[in-house]
Amino acid sequence: MAIPSAVQIARDLVRMETINPPGNERECTDYLGALLEDAGFAVACHDYAERRTSLVAVLLGNGGRAPICFGGHVDVVPLGDAPWSVPPFAAEIGDGKLYGRGSSDMKGGVAASIHAGLVLAGERRGAADIVLVVVAGEETGCDGSKYLAGIGALPKAGAIVIAEPTSNYPYLGHRGALWLEGIARGKTAHGSMPELGDNAIYKAARAVAKLEGFAFDGRPDALLGATTLNVGTFAGGININSVPDLARFTVDIRTIPGHDHGEILRILGTLLGDEIALNPVVDVGPVLTSASDPWVREIYEHMHKLRGETPEPRGAPYFTDASALTPACGSPPTLILGPGEMAQAHQTDEFCHVDRIEEAAEIYAAIARRWGGLMQ
Repeated sequence: MAIPSAVQIARDLVRMETINPPGNERECTDYLGALLEDAGFAVACHDYAERRTSLVAVLLGNGGRAPICFGGHVDVVPLGDAPWSVPPFAAEIGDGKLYGRGSSDMKGGVAASIHAGLVLAGERRGAADIVLVVVAGEETGCDGSKYLAGIGALPKAGAIVIAEPTSNYPYLGHRGALWLEGIARGKTAHGSMPELGDNAIYKAARAVAKLEGFAFDGRPDALLGATTLNVGTFAGGININSVPDLARFTVDIRTIPGHDHGEILRILGTLLGDEIALNPVVDVGPVLTSASDPWVREIYEHMHKLRGETPEPRGAPYFTDASALTPACGSPPTLILGPGEMAQAHQTDEFCHVDRIEEAAEIYAAIARRWGGLMQ
């Protein structure tokens, strides 16, 4: 069977509309699972909700070394209000770019890892299993990867590559995310008699004012920077002439290693007091691998040969499925390395450079061969 190119796989995936919510990733995983099964992978699919399907595909090696795992997600964010100049799900190619929602974030990366797996399936087996993990529901808090971790569907791995957008530059980790919803409750009354009510918006506003001046203790991480806090939304009331009995706001906290999410929640709860109920919406931890790790040094060496320069340690500002996959796989060294453009993620007229998708597939295959002892 002829192997489809990495770009063709990417185009096929972009044409499958997987906006989350609601998601509907099953079409993607069915398509990819069939390709991988035909090539000799053992494929297992897992639904954490209706049509919210993730897959784990394994190509057995000869033993002697822990598996290497490649991971990515196939859900995408909504299109937004701004009009697109290209059809968002037509996967058109122009000026060396593949256009479409998810092309950079991150169906181009998933396609490259799948293509690499298909190529490797036709070669001599190395010492290690090759594991491809394609998940649903990353954009709303790594739901699919958390589910796989919870049911024990992931093997212990020796190394992990997450194919999120980095322009094929190896990143050592990313910050975590703790998203909170703050809820203030009061008592409604007629707007002409506010003394009879209890204004929930005032309570929420006082809380937000406290958060504006809040600063986290501790030194910033050299790669990931500081833990940050941003109030993203604020809403309350039902009409202008009533005292509001409910107000809500949301808080986006991005964390570095050493800042425990449970402790952050406790500190903020004490700061805001009994007027505010704080509820976690997304809770995913940071991931960071040392630049001195032997495998990382090998990847840096390979990238030097490929590009003529040794990579400098970098950390990504976004979170990835590594938050769930890395601890579930035994906390091996983890790199974020994918063909997409960071700046294109969630953008109108999103695109990914075609040559980067092809390059990523070659990089992933080389990483797997080296890990399996098939090249030096």
